Amino acid sequence: MSDVQGLMDTPIAGSGRHSAAEGAGPGSMKHESAILHVTGQAQYIDDLSEPKGLLHVVAGLSEKAHARLVSVDLSAVRDYPGVVRVITAADIPGDNQTSPVHANDEPLLAVDLVQHVGQPIFAVVATDRAIARRAVRLARIDYDELPALLDIDAARANGSPLVWRPLTMERGAVGPALESAPRRLSGCVTIGGQEHFYLEGQVALAQPGEAGEMRVWSSTQHPSETQHLVASVLGRPHHLVTTEIRRMGGGFGGKESQANGCACLAALAAELTGQAAKMRLDRDDDMMITGKRHDFQVRYDVGFTSQGDILAVDMELAARCGWSADLSGPVTDRALFHADNAYYYPDVRFRSQALKTNTQSNTAFRGFGGPQGIVAAERVIEEIAFATGQDPLDIRLRNVYGTGERNLTPYHMVVEDSISDLVMTQLAERCDYRHRKVALRAFNATSRMLRKGIALVPVKFGISFTATHYNQAGALVHVYTDGSVQVNHGGTEMGQGLHTKMVQIVMQEFALPADSVRITATTTGKVPNTSATAASSGADLNGMAVLDAVSQIKGRMIAFAADKWQVAPETISFTPEGVCSGDECVSFRDLVWQVYFARISLSASGFYKTPKISWDAATGRGRPFYYFAYGAACAEVTLDLLTGENTIDRVDILHDAGQSLNPAIDIGQIEGAFVQGAGWLTTEELVWDEKGRLRTHAPSTYKIPACSDRPHIFNVMLLEDAPNREETIYRSKAVGEPPLVHGVAVLHALSDAIASLGDYRRCPGLDAPATPERLLRTIMAMKSSVAQSSDTRPSSAAVGAPTGESV
Repeated sequence: MSDVQGLMDTPIAGSGRHSAAEGAGPGSMKHESAILHVTGQAQYIDDLSEPKGLLHVVAGLSEKAHARLVSVDLSAVRDYPGVVRVITAADIPGDNQTSPVHANDEPLLAVDLVQHVGQPIFAVVATDRAIARRAVRLARIDYDELPALLDIDAARANGSPLVWRPLTMERGAVGPALESAPRRLSGCVTIGGQEHFYLEGQVALAQPGEAGEMRVWSSTQHPSETQHLVASVLGRPHHLVTTEIRRMGGGFGGKESQANGCACLAALAAELTGQAAKMRLDRDDDMMITGKRHDFQVRYDVGFTSQGDILAVDMELAARCGWSADLSGPVTDRALFHADNAYYYPDVRFRSQALKTNTQSNTAFRGFGGPQGIVAAERVIEEIAFATGQDPLDIRLRNVYGTGERNLTPYHMVVEDSISDLVMTQLAERCDYRHRKVALRAFNATSRMLRKGIALVPVKFGISFTATHYNQAGALVHVYTDGSVQVNHGGTEMGQGLHTKMVQIVMQEFALPADSVRITATTTGKVPNTSATAASSGADLNGMAVLDAVSQIKGRMIAFAADKWQVAPETISFTPEGVCSGDECVSFRDLVWQVYFARISLSASGFYKTPKISWDAATGRGRPFYYFAYGAACAEVTLDLLTGENTIDRVDILHDAGQSLNPAIDIGQIEGAFVQGAGWLTTEELVWDEKGRLRTHAPSTYKIPACSDRPHIFNVMLLEDAPNREETIYRSKAVGEPPLVHGVAVLHALSDAIASLGDYRRCPGLDAPATPERLLRTIMAMKSSVAQSSDTRPSSAAVGAPTGESV
């Protein structure tokens, strides 16, 4: 287990009074809703008291992957007892569009054409959810089926259109550099998708008000976008729609754009009936309707020296995007941004292909394409390591970003703070990587059926929205006359502790106890035009906005106190004992009361926009990221050659959180992200049949990691004495998406175990997800390769089985 308690007992460096730029975080504090969570008192949307006459909405879904709608007979649905209304696209008063990128390719309800199994065609509004679910099955729909493209290979072979413009990032002369390289290899890595599997499914409740008002409670990561799309569907201005969310039961990117459908249908039902309406998807419908993490195929061509120095890299990254654009363009862009991971490529070209397919419209998922790009980068490292007979860690250390000419990315951003070599070296020493690797190889030399593997893999992750305009945030802070404080901001809480960190900032600045500060639900009625809580930017953006609001109020209070006491403003400080200047102190509450009587505002709106960033997609150049977060993970596994089953024996992680805002919460985020990343790359497999039907649409068929899948030894450490060089909130760094990449170490540890079958001279070419079935296929391929290249039969030590036996 990670040493959270020990970390909580240790003061953070420099944890005295400070300004935001000086870099001392507030320290560890329990999650603001922790007690409510464990006692069942935390309210989610489905827990809210139901308004009188609440109606329930269930969508009727397409049964074909690609077809024209010949006829849609809903008469039996309308006649079913308890059905109040049946809604089709013809009933929509505004725009029948929910595209988050204004591509106009994502109708709320299908018209004439369906493009994936599970696409909503109509919606039933009934007095009871069970009634609506029964009635929806009575629809009689005739289809004229069309050819369906279901995967990347089919889309490429049949000239599938792209859902987003292709992007090229290029530096140097890749072609000549590859031609002149002393050594060269090429290959392809396949990377599977992933279901979000949040605990709380998609859900929304809408209640009509007076004069055209509509209030929507939505489990959304992007309240403003939900507000805007609901307003568009209803055909009214934004100021008549308010979206609210107190907390989500998980999101992971799956509620950044995918929440909009439920919110729009619930609001549409409320609009057409004049009654409150709720739409909640069950797990099967949720998985059938909503998009996933994009699966990728990456073709690579790399030139290098016999010592393992990378000279040139050419990559084409193709993604299955599904039937509409959704967020596929930004996702494939970010995959390119991270296809270098921590490594400098002297000559480089990255190209993206966002392929349209007749499957669910894939969407944001923790890491947003970055993890897929990093998997491709690490495959290149692994290929070079096996080709040169070196430890992959040494190849990684040889090629990390440095200084001088070795600090320019493929998108022409200068890496100013590369610490990947430091992080990898520190972690290798702390976890005794070198000695353990020798011991594992000795074990493999004598073990017939079990093989062990180990890998140490870094992450360099860019922090900011690549859509520059999203890098802004607002906040609203009220100080009441009893000295209590209410804070609201544009970010959303999905279990990651964002609200807790915002409370801590107010506590830190006013020197108040936790029970004096209250966070309220995120609502577009308090903070407008918010950005999605995504791209690991929640604390960075909203924290600085909250700090701005608090600083305004503090400034007014300090000016009042300085005038009252006739002292210099800089002598006044906020302490747990009160607001003090020298030996004179007054309680925070008393000073607030005096400021109020002086008719000075105790409320402020805060705002923040990320500095220094810019991006030009047309040229593939700019500074899309404010800074990079770094880390490394070392994973050790045991693989059963007979079954493909495996265990994660030990994981050590060293992660760069800058000056952590809350070490306990950040360590929890790292642990959870690692498990989610390892699950994506090992156990979680999405399967569609030849008709385009998702067969893994429930917990019975889709395997997320269980308790038994966690590492048996799990050590998580935060990088010490490493405040952010950039002026973020208390010099912290984002800890949302970057640690998911630590799961890549498990994939490479499994590859290392398989490589023992070929005496570590061949790259196993292990694709993801590395399920037992895929591991067995890779084991057999490795054995076949060894046997074909040897003049004599391989020894049992080399192939893992005695003569005459096979796996």
